[in-house]
Order: sequence, then structure tokens, then C-alpha cells
Amino acid sequence: MKTSTLALATAMIGGLLLGAGSASAAPMGPNGLNAGQSDVTQVRMMHGDRMMMKKRMMKKRMMRRHMMKKRMMHRM
Repeated sequence: MKTSTLALATAMIGGLLLGAGSASAAPMGPNGLNAGQSDVTQVRMMHGDRMMMKKRMMKKRMMRRHMMKKRMMHRM
């Protein structure tokens, strides 16, 4: 009895999750179809932008290492 109840509950939860997964944040048209055009323009990341991001990440990493080293020295 318990296994059939568990299986039924699992099937119901799975059905709810599957139904919720099909929801979309895209605006709906009058006949229920998704709008085909988007206002978002995709652009390529340029070399300078990539280098700037890399530099920023390295600075963050260095600061994190510095803080950890400072903390370890303080404990001694």
C-alpha cells in the first residue's frame, strides 16, 4: 500500500514540475505564440574587454590570497 502511494505522489509531483518547466518569460502573442523578434542585440566581446575582465579577476584573486595570508599570520 505504501509503495503505491509513494509512486502516485512521485508521479503527481513529476507532472507538476514538468508542467511548470514549460512556462516561459517571453511575451505571448494574441494567438498564444511567442513573439519572434527580440529587442536584445548580441555583440562580440572584443580583445580589450576580455583582457579587462581577466585583469579584474586576477586582482580579485590576489586580494583574496592577501586576505587569507593576513588572516593566517594574525592567528600565529
